[in-house]
Amino acid sequence: MKALFAASEAAPFAKTGGLADVAGTLPPALAALGHDVRLVLPLYQAVDRERFGLQHAATFTVPLGSWKERCDVLTGSLPGGVTTYFVRKDVYFDRPGLYGTTRGDFRDNAERFIFFSRAVLELCRALDFRPDIIHCNDWQTALVPFYVKKLYGESELFRRTRTVFTIHNLGYQGVFLQEDMRYTSLGMDSFTPQTLEYWGKMNLMKGALLTADAITTVSRSYSREIQTPEYGYGLEGVLMDRAADLYGIVNGIDYGTWDPAHDQAIAQQFDADAPAGKIACRSALRKITGLPESEAPLAGMVARLAAQKGLDILTEALPGLLEQGLQVVILGTGDDKYLKLLALAEKQYPDRMRLISRFDDPAARAVYAGSDLFLMPSLYEPCGLGQMIALRYGSVPVVRNTGGLADTVIDHPGGMGTGFLFEEYSAEALTECVQRAQRAFQDKKEWAALMRNGMKQDFSLERMAGEYVAVYEKLLGAH
Repeated sequence: MKALFAASEAAPFAKTGGLADVAGTLPPALAALGHDVRLVLPLYQAVDRERFGLQHAATFTVPLGSWKERCDVLTGSLPGGVTTYFVRKDVYFDRPGLYGTTRGDFRDNAERFIFFSRAVLELCRALDFRPDIIHCNDWQTALVPFYVKKLYGESELFRRTRTVFTIHNLGYQGVFLQEDMRYTSLGMDSFTPQTLEYWGKMNLMKGALLTADAITTVSRSYSREIQTPEYGYGLEGVLMDRAADLYGIVNGIDYGTWDPAHDQAIAQQFDADAPAGKIACRSALRKITGLPESEAPLAGMVARLAAQKGLDILTEALPGLLEQGLQVVILGTGDDKYLKLLALAEKQYPDRMRLISRFDDPAARAVYAGSDLFLMPSLYEPCGLGQMIALRYGSVPVVRNTGGLADTVIDHPGGMGTGFLFEEYSAEALTECVQRAQRAFQDKKEWAALMRNGMKQDFSLERMAGEYVAVYEKLLGAH
């Protein structure tokens, strides 16, 4: 099977969020199953051309509106040898930031990613690559399935091609002004309520939801949630109509990278069958952060400090939890409002609270390995990777019962679960859930069973890749 994975970011080349983690790890996992998988990205300023040894492969033109834009494609590879194509168009991508700056989104994002979506298909022509599957991700590549259906479906190159579109976060849909339709090279018959039109504007993601042969999202629960008004962001009707073609596939993590048995960045290695090193990691985290030793559990959090991640209910609940003896270490950057509230809590409870207001990998690993509890009280969470890493490192998750959190954490009944879940989005519900975890922590045998259960869960890339291959094969077998 030949597959082209199209994304607007991928680690280690360029990253702003979880999409980059998936785009950087899923293609190699698919290739390891014996498939010819290639990745295509924009060539951003952030991509280190010398480090990755990028080489010029072709020059071609891309239709954009009533004209054509000339561009280049450079090639490199992901770790594991997956061929990676970089679309070079400096006027669009040679700038600081991927989608914008601290002052906001780039004003020409519609033009930039309409160009990139069309370039994905023209690149196949330029390199004579005939993909069986084109797997697109989020709004930045959402026009690719629409173009395949509307403009390229009769082309010999794409006659057998099937498209898959993955929603990583439905809250970001690529909604732009009607005037930006001029970049698409599509007629106004594509700007109707049955196509790209959305309340008088152009909605790129809607185009993919209408035309992709299969739609996936990053957890089973989230696939159901986005068909409701609460989580559908206005597209729940479209998703309900496509329910038969909608699949929820939980993201995976690289167990080669996230493995406490071999992680040289943590204080002492450990695994599910020999967990004693966890104690040394907990002491190391307290030493790193300056917290005193305590019999109370140590709760960790690694997150973007934003409302979606539950920071409003966490900051409300935090004083009460700290007064009850819980120690908390939070690592992340984000909204000033939450940074100030957390800094105030640290000042008021110097023996129980620490804020690490930056992000770096060694500090994150210290939190995962050294914490007893891992907090993810998200308002919504399409998938989440933090809880999977925490489980791997024996840090028991305390999470809200939503999206991927609901699919990856089993509520604790007497040692049989893997963590603690709460339903109502409130500080009171979060507090009660943490207290439930604290009570379980007092029973060392019960807690050891919880840790062991979590560390033995399978959220590997291999499991995720296998589920995507099943979707691909179903599409190809149906035609």
